[in-house]
Amino acid sequence: MLAGQFALALILFSIAGVSDAVDGFLAKHYHWESRLGSILDPIADKLLLISSIFTLTWVGLLPLWLLWLVLVRDIFIVVGGLAYHHILGEFSLKPLWSSKINTVLQISLVLWVVLDQISVIDMKQVITINQWLVVASIINSGSEYILVWGIQAWKQMRK
Repeated sequence: MLAGQFALALILFSIAGVSDAVDGFLAKHYHWESRLGSILDPIADKLLLISSIFTLTWVGLLPLWLLWLVLVRDIFIVVGGLAYHHILGEFSLKPLWSSKINTVLQISLVLWVVLDQISVIDMKQVITINQWLVVASIINSGSEYILVWGIQAWKQMRK
């Protein structure tokens, strides 16, 4: 993307997405799930998304404030999870549905922006709508993590 090769970026992003889906399917179908996998898979997903959003911001296709919002939410979740783990002990690493929706919206935003660069059709309106859906989902999922983990922490401290 830095070199303006958006068609290649789209192909690579698609390969990464398909391989992630196949990996997830195989892990669930054959019960190859592990705690390590449950940690590494979302980290890999986040690295792909954040590096894509960072690059699109760097080349001027996404606003800097959106990158910061994405980063702040993810940092908040990681720091909250680490604090929860060190203060109260091990907890489930299953992502909330709102977080899955947020990930899908971020992926779709990256795809729309990249497609806009290789398409003859102007997708600015779709990108703007998708961008605000990402903002709403970041606020929603971040708030839900605060609520869910806060209630779990409160219950665990009362024991």
